[in-house]
Amino acid sequence: MKYSRIILAAAISLAATSAAWADIKVGVVLSETGPAASLGIPEKKTVELFPKEIAGQKMDYIFMNDGSDPTSAVKAAKKLIDEDKVDVIIGSSITPNSLAMVDVVGGAKVPNISLAAGRNIVFPVEGNRLWVFNTPQTTGLMARAVVKNMVQNKIKTVAYIGFDDAYGQDWYNNFAQECEAAGIKIVANESYNRTATSVTGQALHILTAKPQAVLIGASGTPAVLPERTLKQVGYKGQIYQTHGVANPDFLRVCGSDCNGTILPVSPGVVAAQLPADSPIKQSAMRYADAYDKAYGKNQLSQFSANAWDAGTLLEHAIPIALKKAQPSDVVAFRAALRDAIEGLKNVAGADGIYNMSPTDHNGLDDRAVAMVRIENGSWQMLK
Repeated sequence: MKYSRIILAAAISLAATSAAWADIKVGVVLSETGPAASLGIPEKKTVELFPKEIAGQKMDYIFMNDGSDPTSAVKAAKKLIDEDKVDVIIGSSITPNSLAMVDVVGGAKVPNISLAAGRNIVFPVEGNRLWVFNTPQTTGLMARAVVKNMVQNKIKTVAYIGFDDAYGQDWYNNFAQECEAAGIKIVANESYNRTATSVTGQALHILTAKPQAVLIGASGTPAVLPERTLKQVGYKGQIYQTHGVANPDFLRVCGSDCNGTILPVSPGVVAAQLPADSPIKQSAMRYADAYDKAYGKNQLSQFSANAWDAGTLLEHAIPIALKKAQPSDVVAFRAALRDAIEGLKNVAGADGIYNMSPTDHNGLDDRAVAMVRIENGSWQMLK
């Protein structure tokens, strides 16, 4: 009888230990194929560098490719939640897909760290957005930086051309708001599809409007098309892009057509160019050194930086969440992890310094912006 009690006690102890040390499952939904592949591929390479253990807990990363399609992103999120029982989801890569996932993750009460920049992915923090965070600088933050540069360059008239989806519209809305406040007039507003092969008509409309500058609200290599077409139809003004193009593939595809283009990027993209007294220098170089070591020089991108910071947030939040719940209790641990991410303060990453709150699930400020000019296939930080 005594022997049986010992066996039973040992079994209970083993079960409790196993439960306490259950894996933390991280679902990762990325656009590895399709128009946004130049975003999703470096993001996946970055997640593959994430720690395999955090706070003594084994990390299990489950990857899903949404093919740059919102419907596929929703299906991937549902599978990760319902079948794989993940504790948190990272992704998607682009704004339309991330917006499509909001109701899925929020409805299931699973924390989600989006790698897309759309401001309306996380603002306002209410309803299902209570469960959603994002790491990139929002379109609002970057639009403000772009317009500030335009004011410095004494630009009074601009045109806009962007994707005909949630990313392009979000950029236009934020850009228009900043332009109005700065007294800059938008003389043309054009759009195009991510898979378009021609934007000659839109470029000619812009040329006729005679703006001093043009902002292209697009991401990845599809953002090359309007820039190249504007040059072909004879536009001579200043061209701006968004941080959605800050990767080596864009530079390679655009080539000399993009010389002189100005855009805001993550400090991590130009980590080595940051001044020594930058509050982000150390954390940006940690990202840059790790990525360079794994994949070689001149491969840093906005998107790998965004993904890196999702990992950074988890590294800081998981030890806090574990004080309240264990992964063996999926529902409780998801809630504890959400609360932990929302409470993070002064977390330095590749994109900036995060100060999350119940009203701000992005947490970045102006320190998260580096303005650059494209010169001969490289990013040159503006002083």
